[in-house]
Amino acid sequence: MRSPLGPVPHHATPSAARGPHVLHVTQPVEGGVARLLTDLAAAQLSAGLRVTVACPRGGSLPDALRAVGCEVLPWDATRAPGRQLPGEVRRLARLLRDARPDVVHAHSAKAGLAARLAVRGRLPTVFQPHAWSFEAVDGVMAQAALRWERFGARWATRVLCVSEAERRTGEQRGITAPWQVIPNGVDTYRFRPEGNSARSGAGPLVVCVGRLCRQKGQDVLLEAWAAVARQVPAARLVLVGDGPDADRLRSGAPASVEFAGAAPDAAPWYRAADVVVLPSRWEGMALVPLEAMACARPVLVTDVDGARESLPPGHLPYCLVPPEDPDALARALTTLLRRAPLRAALGAQGRSHVLTAHDVQHATDAVIDVYRELLGAVTTPVVVPNQSRESINT
Repeated sequence: MRSPLGPVPHHATPSAARGPHVLHVTQPVEGGVARLLTDLAAAQLSAGLRVTVACPRGGSLPDALRAVGCEVLPWDATRAPGRQLPGEVRRLARLLRDARPDVVHAHSAKAGLAARLAVRGRLPTVFQPHAWSFEAVDGVMAQAALRWERFGARWATRVLCVSEAERRTGEQRGITAPWQVIPNGVDTYRFRPEGNSARSGAGPLVVCVGRLCRQKGQDVLLEAWAAVARQVPAARLVLVGDGPDADRLRSGAPASVEFAGAAPDAAPWYRAADVVVLPSRWEGMALVPLEAMACARPVLVTDVDGARESLPPGHLPYCLVPPEDPDALARALTTLLRRAPLRAALGAQGRSHVLTAHDVQHATDAVIDVYRELLGAVTTPVVVPNQSRESINT
């Protein structure tokens, strides 16, 4: 099938007059992907790259990108695939023809689908799942999503995973791709112990930051909260975020639970928290635990892709529980809330760990190295299918 891009030349070498031109494509304009992309774009601009982002109108992302000097191209796209997909692919193809990037970097399932259909290998294309699409759905939809990921991998010059666990999940499900793992990073100056703190009353405070949706598991947390409140009667829970499950979650929530809505900056909530919890059903490597640890706060997360890799080894006995297990979640929360010295130690360890392993500059430098390699400027070891412990030079 002919690419909707038409005869687009493969840019083997970017212009010497400037850095490579990177076009990021994303459908999420809120949440972790939007925050990560804003930090990535800002750092890439500072490194001398030309950066353009194609994304839907609305949400916080377009304004955040413009604030750091990034060019934004409106790309109308819905969250789920459907009959509107061909039109979305055509619109993206027109943007690509006009922008003429050296590299296309697609983020998350919908943009990864549309971008690979629009480009079809005619330009170096990086696909970053940020958690696999087939984990977000069930039954026939999950089978269709997996078939697409297996097929679409042929049009990704590099599949960039945020954790080794995310890569293993893809490989185990039969996706054959040129893999590279670059763990997520966060801005350790913006997310630091010092700074403004959100309002906080009496009693220990548990904070959960994330889109109110099935993926993030706030329903499991609310089920666990009844047991926590019995053991620690003064404890309070704040859910920071908005989303499709907001009304359902609010229905029947006890008085000790507050819904704070979406926050333009989660750092004050992290600083106010005694414990930050993220009870996700699936992830690639969530930003919330990294941001909270950067603020020197203890985190409690579910054992999904990327969770173990994001935690220091000393956190594992206290800070990792099985997904969809409200009893285990309640026990772990109760333990942390009752042990202030343990919380302080975990917070200090977490801050040190993020500074060492998850600083945004480290992640940005690694992504730029991928672009340079794909454009023929440098050579970097790459993990390939069935050779997960070996590397080759492409």
